[in-house]
Amino acid sequence: MSPEMLRRMINRAMASERPPFRAVLTAINTKTPITLIQADGVAGEQLQDNELMQHYGYTSAPPAGTQAVVIPLGGKTAHGIIIATEHTSYRLKALKTGEVAIYDDLGQSVHLTRTGIVINGGGLPVTIKNTPSVTADTPQFHMTGDLTVDGDIHAQKNVLVAVNLTAQGDIADHGNKTMTAMRTAYNGHHNGSGTTAPDAQM
Repeated sequence: MSPEMLRRMINRAMASERPPFRAVLTAINTKTPITLIQADGVAGEQLQDNELMQHYGYTSAPPAGTQAVVIPLGGKTAHGIIIATEHTSYRLKALKTGEVAIYDDLGQSVHLTRTGIVINGGGLPVTIKNTPSVTADTPQFHMTGDLTVDGDIHAQKNVLVAVNLTAQGDIADHGNKTMTAMRTAYNGHHNGSGTTAPDAQM
């Protein structure tokens, strides 16, 4: 067999198998063991139940309109798997070299910037669930808004208040002497003559 004949045979074999191609996602099913997608291929064909392969520890449900790269196993479009996805409308842009980010279509994101980690809740609540404790190993925890705590607050050092301290209940010191008890004692005491009570009551 001449080299030319061999080359033609190889070309015919390669031509019978489809190379990787682009597609646009139209629907997704995340209830299955491996996520399945439907998409429109570049040649106008409709892909049905192609597998979306994702890295361990990470999973996503790309919205319709997401671009994808399809690898047709065995050269067969019907046996294609999606190995990469991209959505130009929602992807965080202008990242600096070395930065990493995860994001969604609602504006939520976690961005590992060159100057620190930025968490953007997209105007939605952030919830930490199913953990016995949360430890912030940092010299300072800064909040710009209010702090609401349903349980007790245990402080190992001083509590410094810059403005006012308002209590709906009573306040007690280390000897369980409450403000109410001290107020009652003050209001009921008399001077040395035993007849004059305080002019101003607490």
